[in-house]
This record gives sequence, structure tokens and C-alpha cells, in this order.
Amino acid sequence: MQAANLNLIEAFLDVLRVERNLARNTVESYRRDLLHFTQFVETKRRKGLLELSEGDLREFLSFEYDRGQKGRSTARRLTTLRMFYRHGLKEKWLEHDPTLNVELPKMGRSLPQYLNQEEIESLLAQPDPTTPLGRRDRAMLELLYASGLRVSELVGLASSDVHLDMGFVRVLGKGSKERLVPVGRSALACLKEYLALARPKLTKKRLSDALFLSNRGGKMTRQQFFLLLKAYAKKAGIKKDVSPHKLRHSFATHLLNHGADLRSVQAMLGHADLATTQVYTHVTPERLKAIHKFHPRS
Repeated sequence: MQAANLNLIEAFLDVLRVERNLARNTVESYRRDLLHFTQFVETKRRKGLLELSEGDLREFLSFEYDRGQKGRSTARRLTTLRMFYRHGLKEKWLEHDPTLNVELPKMGRSLPQYLNQEEIESLLAQPDPTTPLGRRDRAMLELLYASGLRVSELVGLASSDVHLDMGFVRVLGKGSKERLVPVGRSALACLKEYLALARPKLTKKRLSDALFLSNRGGKMTRQQFFLLLKAYAKKAGIKKDVSPHKLRHSFATHLLNHGADLRSVQAMLGHADLATTQVYTHVTPERLKAIHKFHPRS
């Protein structure tokens, strides 16, 4: 790729990291979008990032559509480009924003996928509670479902973030925003057992403040947890594609289905915007059946 284009991208990403304090994963997502777009620009249009017109942007969207890209992915990439070019205007790199009159592709909002209560219970029952790794895995699964944490937040917890006597964990979320999340009795019991009986055996005499440790005594990673979650879901006979984020969806859905208010769920999930949380207010088939009993012909 052209050095000039790469330099512009890195300058923009530096602003996201330093001035806006965005999470590393978020910045890397923007990087991927910009590099993907730059490859198109240099290959198809033979232009630099500051030489583009609205027609070039529309050509890119058509190219994405022809490749079979979903509207949500294309919309995200266009949003990244808008941020980049608005930053360019601010820095006086260019005089016109080529994304100004380019509309986001229309897309329907899909409902979040989640596990039902029976599937959750089956999943949580899979780790072997007689082994250190089993106790660790059960504590991680219970905590993830009980608190709705993102997987990066889960593996990023330090031992000092857990307050067993008060029943909550301190979480450092997106943008380094801190929040307190309550933890239920079952997850607390598993955490106490893990800390007392399993974690000391996993430290391997290594000093680490990480709450959850690998079998080698190092900090658990997102990838390691993802793989063990997949294995337990398969063992439980769950046919759905299970991911850490699906447990987060389950946490929010089950809370709202049992009467929790939207604002409280928003605070626990760490959503900056209530509209993000509102996607969980979908009506489940179970609730529809319960409501339908009031129909005079039911």
C-alpha cells in the first residue's frame, strides 16, 4: 500500500487511541476497515485517500454489495470512513468530505440470539467440579452469565476486582469506563470455591493478579475461553452456535423477561446509550404464549 495512505490511517488511529481513549479491539476494527477500503481504492480507482469523490464511495458500496457483504458490515465500514474524513476536515487534510451525501445501506435490525434457561443450566453443569480447571471453568461460566460481562472484561478481571463480601465485581469496560456489577449467589459460591481451592493450584508459583489463570499459571485469554466454551456447549448437546456474547445476550434477555427495568440492565451491561439495550426488549415465544392466554378464544 502507498506510504501516504498508511500514514494518514495511523495518524487517525492515534487520535482514537490517545484523545478518545477507545479500546484496543475497537481501534483494530477501524484499522481493518480502513485497510480494506484502501486496498479497494488503490486497486480499483488508483487514487489516494484524499483524492476520492462521492462517486468513488458509491462504487465501493456497490463493490461490497456485489461481494455479498451484509448491510450491517457495509454500514460499519461507511461509518468508519465518515469518522476518518471528518477528522481529515478538522485537520485540514482536505476541503470536502466525500461521505457527506452517501447514505448508509438500509438494513433490518436482527434480534439478539440467546440460550433458554434449560440450555444455560445444561451448559453450567458441564465443568467437572472436582478438578482445579473444572472449578475455574464453572466459575467463569457462572460469572459471565450472572453479570453479562464482555469476554474481554471477564478475562481482564483482577483478583482485587472481586468483592465477595459485598457481592459485586468491579469492571473496566469500553473506553476504560468503570462500573460495578452485582453477582448472584450461585456465581459467588463458585468464585469462592475457585479462589480457595483451585486458583492456588494454578498459579504454578508465578505472581499474577489475574483472576482467572490458565493451566500454565498465566492469564486466561479470550481465545482460550472461547474454545472451552465451545467444547462445553458441544458436550451439553446445545445445537445453537454458542459464543461468549450469546451468554451476554442471555443475561440481558432473562433479566428483562423476569421484570428487570431497562435502565438497570443498561447500567449492568455498560451501554452508553439506552437504545443499544432496547434491542433486548424483544418478546420471546414463551411470553407471547403467556400473554395469549388472556385472549377470549384461547
